Amino acid sequence: MRIVLDAMGSDDCPGPEVQAAVEASQLFGDEIILVGPAAELQRRLNAINSSQSRVRVVDAPETITMEDKGLALALKAKRKGSKTSMAVGIDLVKNQQAEAFVTAGNTGGALATAYYRLGVLPGVERPALTALFPTRSGYCVVTDIGANPDCKPEHLLQFAIMGSEYARRVRGVENPRVGLLSNGEEPGKGNELVKETYPLLEASGLNFIGNVEGKELFGGHADVVVTDGFSGNILLKASEAVGKLIVEELRDQLMGSTRTKIGALLAKPAFAEIKRMMDPGETGAAPLLGINGLVFIGHGRSDAHALVNAIRSARQAVEANLLGSMQTAIQQRLNAAQNVQEVA
Repeated sequence: MRIVLDAMGSDDCPGPEVQAAVEASQLFGDEIILVGPAAELQRRLNAINSSQSRVRVVDAPETITMEDKGLALALKAKRKGSKTSMAVGIDLVKNQQAEAFVTAGNTGGALATAYYRLGVLPGVERPALTALFPTRSGYCVVTDIGANPDCKPEHLLQFAIMGSEYARRVRGVENPRVGLLSNGEEPGKGNELVKETYPLLEASGLNFIGNVEGKELFGGHADVVVTDGFSGNILLKASEAVGKLIVEELRDQLMGSTRTKIGALLAKPAFAEIKRMMDPGETGAAPLLGINGLVFIGHGRSDAHALVNAIRSARQAVEANLLGSMQTAIQQRLNAAQNVQEVA
């Protein structure tokens, strides 16, 4: 298997990427293709004595940075012969020289580059950003979390099909429960988008459990939650902020006196487990669903450990034939929903 790793993605690039490439190649036995400025990457590989690893360097002298936006970003993403690390890496997937692409770089840049260079799967109008949210029973696939602020009901149906297939094939959930994010559990609640999406999901053949609120999501009542990118992005950022607030406040309270410090020491294993559960680096990266190729996007703060986990996630998708199964599911589910609508 060949996995491309964008060497210029993380906040501290390319150090974490080089280390992760070496570790992942040794751990999985796969070829890891590092894409970035070749001379710099080779120098760093030589410095850590990577002769026993299966790491190959492909030169990409340009980078999409966090400052790139608008037309400048679009040109870097779309331009034929673009030499950014994202463009070169995604072209390797497009030309079947690798099975998947992993980056911890500019999310918008990865989305635009993948969209322009790979296109979307048949039946999909828009790709969806995906995230794994920790819950009481494991993780919930939430999509979209930012790619599409304005959506139509049919877009949410496509997101639900792709999210369900990802949960089934890669996360190992036999019959994923799909919920529609809303401000109330009852049918008929929500804005016009939610109300119009509800019957489409009912007719899709998915294991649709109806509307869900935030408490059901984090309570583990759904395996997949679908929403538009505007609401999903607010949910994601608010959840991250609340989680950080609780952890920091708890730490401050526990360090307030000798007695609470003793309690904190005794509870240290439990706190470590909570920190692990909330750390996005443990899941590594999540897929950009709907793109005609496997593209995984991790957090900008990813270290080598997180990037190895990101590569692990990409490998799992390749092994599960996620792309092929998702394309089949999209055609079947969309046809089923259309047939029900025509009968109605």
